[in-house]
Amino acid sequence: MKYPAIAVTGLGLLTPAGEGVAATWHGVSQGRSTAATHDPLLAGLSADFSCRVPGHEALDRQIGRRAWRMGRHAKLAVLAAREAVQDAGLDPRVWDGSRVAVVVGCGMGGTEKWEEQSILLDQNGPNAVSPASIPVIVPNLAAGEVSMDLGARGPSLAPATACASGATALATARDLLTLGACDIAIAGGTEAAVSRMTTAGFAAMGALSRRTKAVTAASRPFAADRDGFVMAEGAGILILERATDAVARGARPRALLAGCGSTSDAYHPTAPPQGAPGAERALRAALDQAALDSYDIDHVNAHGTSTVLNDATEAGLIARVLPHRPSVTAPKGVLGHTLGAAGAIEAALTVLTIQHHLVPPIANLQAPEAEFDIDCVTKQPRRQEVRVAASHSFGFGGHNVVLVLTAWAQT
Repeated sequence: MKYPAIAVTGLGLLTPAGEGVAATWHGVSQGRSTAATHDPLLAGLSADFSCRVPGHEALDRQIGRRAWRMGRHAKLAVLAAREAVQDAGLDPRVWDGSRVAVVVGCGMGGTEKWEEQSILLDQNGPNAVSPASIPVIVPNLAAGEVSMDLGARGPSLAPATACASGATALATARDLLTLGACDIAIAGGTEAAVSRMTTAGFAAMGALSRRTKAVTAASRPFAADRDGFVMAEGAGILILERATDAVARGARPRALLAGCGSTSDAYHPTAPPQGAPGAERALRAALDQAALDSYDIDHVNAHGTSTVLNDATEAGLIARVLPHRPSVTAPKGVLGHTLGAAGAIEAALTVLTIQHHLVPPIANLQAPEAEFDIDCVTKQPRRQEVRVAASHSFGFGGHNVVLVLTAWAQT
């Protein structure tokens, strides 16, 4: 099948490194962790630190009068979408909203509000529960609020594939454009799941770092002494269009989303299978869709969670399928793990790597574990011409999504 070229024409980011694309790119390029200790919401937990998007009240002011009815995951998505639309040079006041799709992945939704309303119910009875409790909790309201905010009346979807949700959203949006179901897709991921229950749950299963005395050193993807990730929140939105349409309206694409591969492990709720066969099939499927070979890949934006099993499995995958040793980065060292938003945030960062010819370093990593035969970028950014890059996302449930992004070159 001949696939139309799908262009990335706009980016929007809200992350613990800052509000907006420029602030996030600067922070990630510096390679310094954004983790902060003593998160008041997590007081008394074994892991009381997190990576947060700064400025809660400022976010509400930017949202406007509708902020009261929105969960934090929806607020982050709306603001990231506004930036992405503006970056793409699009005007929602004049576009045909029926041809604009919204696909925003979210793994968990408003977990903090679930807990808050549950406490009110237990302590004060059912009359204390807010009538807005469901809209601020459910994961799909991020996509819904983006649609309402921007007047996008095309398909509206909310994929939930755990930590691959944002990447799944981009792959789904690409399919919608390929099928002609829309002309513009506002796609990405969002998550605001830093809460007592989620943090305690991840800690109980051994997924979180235990470096409570040195939290800025906690997330260290591919390091020999890695011991888990740091809870985080954020949103990443990309504007996708068929390249021919983008060029016709005078836009200059930032990059192309050349291929997407999605597979399932069908193995275990939380653990990857030995050898990562499902992830390999996703990588090869994305390359096939892009009509590229594994040796074409110059750079990998790794899932890199800083957990013992995930990093070992992913390092093995990269070394086996990409033996020419492309450069590898892993933004979770800086940003923490934004769960359902991670795949979209990291896809946006991969676009910026291609555009800026710069690979950000992995925070807290001096050198990868000795048995990992991969070329991790450490200590400082690396200047590199990146023409083809892969962005990996893997989620609980055995979800594997790989995106292949390429530099824009008009022919």
